[in-house]
Amino acid sequence: MAKRYCLKTGDRVAIAATARKVSPQEMEPAIKLLQHWGLEVVIPEGLYAENHQMAGTDSHRAAVLQSLLDDEGIRAILCARGGYGTVRILESLNLTPLKQNPKWIIGYSDVTALHSHVHNLLGMETLHATMPINIPPDATAVHYPAIESLHQALFAGSCQYSLQCSTHLLRPGQAEGAVVGGNLSVLYSIMGSPSDIDTAGKILFIEDLDEYLYHIDRMMMCLKRSGKLRKLSGLIVGGMSDMHDNAIPFGKTAEEIIWDAVKEYDYPVCMGMPFGHIGMENLALILGRKTTLNITPNGNVTIEQ
Repeated sequence: MAKRYCLKTGDRVAIAATARKVSPQEMEPAIKLLQHWGLEVVIPEGLYAENHQMAGTDSHRAAVLQSLLDDEGIRAILCARGGYGTVRILESLNLTPLKQNPKWIIGYSDVTALHSHVHNLLGMETLHATMPINIPPDATAVHYPAIESLHQALFAGSCQYSLQCSTHLLRPGQAEGAVVGGNLSVLYSIMGSPSDIDTAGKILFIEDLDEYLYHIDRMMMCLKRSGKLRKLSGLIVGGMSDMHDNAIPFGKTAEEIIWDAVKEYDYPVCMGMPFGHIGMENLALILGRKTTLNITPNGNVTIEQ
C-alpha cells in the first residue's frame, strides 16, 4: 500500500481548506516549499472563500474537497489548517474515489475528524503531519523536523523514529498494530458517530492543545468507560500543550490524568512524544499503518512504520 502513496517529482498535490479560513499570504510559504520539492501545487477555486470563521459554507468546503478527491491526477491533499469545521462536512463526502485512487490526506488537529472518518469507513492510511498554515517563510533553507519528516513520509512512504520519553510516566514493552487517533478533543466529539474509530488491537495516539485539565479527565474517562482503552496494543501520547487549570487546581498534569486512566492495563505506554501542537517539532505519523512500537525501561522509544 505504501508504494501506491509515494510521491515523485512532477506529481500534483492540492491544498484544501476544510475548516477555518486562510489567506493567500498564509499559504505562500507552503506553496513555495512544495514547489521546491518538485511538486505541482493545485490551488482549487474557492480555497480562499470566507464565511465568518470558516473557509466558506459547509457545502462550499465539501464541494472543494470532493473535487480534489475526484481528481485522479492529484496525488495528495494537504489540509490548509485546523481550527474547527471539518466534522461539519464529513456526511457530504463520497469517499469511493479515494478508495479507487488512493492519495495522501494530510493534516492534524481538527483534521483528526477526516482521518478517523477515512480510516473507519475505508481502513485506509492517512498522514498526521504539519499543515500549510504552519510552514515558515524560511522552510526551504532551514531544517525543521516537522518538514523533514513530512518529506520522508510523502516521498518514501515511511516514518522511523528513535525518541526519548520526556516524562517518567511510561510502561515499557513492544506493540504492533495500526496507529489510530489524533486530537483527543476531536476524537471525543465524534464518539458514537459513523466516524468513530475502533481501537481494539490498535496503537492509539492522542494529543491536545489549549484545554482545561478537567476537560482532559472528562475525555479520558469517556474513552475508558466506552472500552476504547481496554484492548489497545499500545498508547502514544504526543504534546499536551498549553493546558489550563482552575483557581482551585485539578491536582494532576495532563500526563498524570492520562496515566491514571490506563495504568491498570498492561500495554506499552509512552508520553511526551513529538507529535501534535508543538510547532515545527511536530513529526509526521502515518495513521492506519501497521506500526512497531518499542519502549525500553529507560524511556527510549522507537517507532517504525
